[in-house]
Amino acid sequence: MKSILITGAYGGMGYATAKALSERGYTVFALDRDIKDAETNIIPVRTDVTDPESVRKAFESVCSLTDELYAIIHFAGIYRLDSLVEISEERFTGIFDVNLFGAYRVNRAFLPLLKKGSRIILTTSELAPLSPLPFTGIYAITKTALDNYAFSLRMELQLLGISVSVIRPGAVRTGLLSASTEELDRFCQRTRIYTYNAERFRKIVNGVESKNIAPQAVAGKAVRALSAKKPRYVYNINRNPLLRILNIMPAGLQTRVIGKILR
Repeated sequence: MKSILITGAYGGMGYATAKALSERGYTVFALDRDIKDAETNIIPVRTDVTDPESVRKAFESVCSLTDELYAIIHFAGIYRLDSLVEISEERFTGIFDVNLFGAYRVNRAFLPLLKKGSRIILTTSELAPLSPLPFTGIYAITKTALDNYAFSLRMELQLLGISVSVIRPGAVRTGLLSASTEELDRFCQRTRIYTYNAERFRKIVNGVESKNIAPQAVAGKAVRALSAKKPRYVYNINRNPLLRILNIMPAGLQTRVIGKILR
């Protein structure tokens, strides 16, 4: 029975993936800060990916039960929405600590358990390859950094026979989606510079996020990446066509279009 480690395993996408894999006979090590009771083929491991000591203890816990992982799948992540000139340093650095450094810490710690033929899957975002938008910029920047980290990691780990892929989902019906709505509401109340622009931005975001998919759809992509003989680097799902059209435009035109929409 193959073993798979999942970070953010008790969030929407992580838990849907853990259930899908456990039902297929995989043993899942479910890492998260807030865990549930053990289930058939799902072993909870309380872990804070921002804490190197917590990650080290998780590694020791997993090693006590197995000496090999078939895959590491990353879903741990947080959402921030703010203006880049008003966001506090703590919030600015904190999102990097989870979305980027957390993946780095886990991959570095658990590499000894990955063998030739193993896989790493990182969940970035449909925003990762696109030009950043106002107010969601900090989130997009971390996901773009994670995407670039994943590509460089893919280049390196291929030399060890380990594949690396990314899933780039659009809006998904998870706690992260409701968190983005709450973040937007707080931003609209908190900002002193962009009060009018934030309200206009709220209407756009609500329209985009209404076209969301179930977390099980993302789980299906993860299962597909694990099952593929030669997994692709990118697995897209629920991409927003308006964002793609905007990104085709030259940077100067993108800026003018956004300016007209939000002013």
